[in-house]
Amino acid sequence: MRLGLLILVLAALVASGVAPYDRGVWLAEVAPVLIALPVLLISARRFPLTPLTCGLVAFFALILIGGGAYTYARVPIGFEVQEMFGLARNPYDRFGHFFQGVTPAILGRELLLRTSPLRPGKWLFALLLLACLGISAAYELVEWAAAVWWGDGSVEFLGTQGDPWDAQWDMFMALLGAGSAQLALGRVHDRQLAALMLPPRGR
Repeated sequence: MRLGLLILVLAALVASGVAPYDRGVWLAEVAPVLIALPVLLISARRFPLTPLTCGLVAFFALILIGGGAYTYARVPIGFEVQEMFGLARNPYDRFGHFFQGVTPAILGRELLLRTSPLRPGKWLFALLLLACLGISAAYELVEWAAAVWWGDGSVEFLGTQGDPWDAQWDMFMALLGAGSAQLALGRVHDRQLAALMLPPRGR
């Protein structure tokens, strides 16, 4: 499974870089994938992740790659959803920010449960919720810095589509994703963690 996900992400990354809508935006959007991928590969044998976490990381990487290839405001599937529900804007970036909460919440949950005294419960839930909100806010600061640095050239990267409350919506979606992921996937994640921590047979 892990090898298949790796091949899928690498293939999508290469394909997205052939002729992206804007090369600078593509590089900015896929930068987290380019940074995270080597880290995950280097640590895979010493600290393997659960299938759930691997799947979410790969899915989030594909979201970022898609946004990089087309820019978030122009991703084709977003236009289909916009037309289907009669929305005023392409919602692909909202979807992306929702998973900006989902994926770090489960990844962070796994790291904390395996390396700290924390256990499933209200404190872990709250800590992850606040951490994901902080990550989202930090990303909005990066977008603000990009707007200052690039000026008019930052429009494609920001993808606000004329929404003055875009940053607030992005953070809300990440918060919603972090809470939903913990509530919906917590038990599945716990079972996978328990299976991962079992000693090999024969010992």
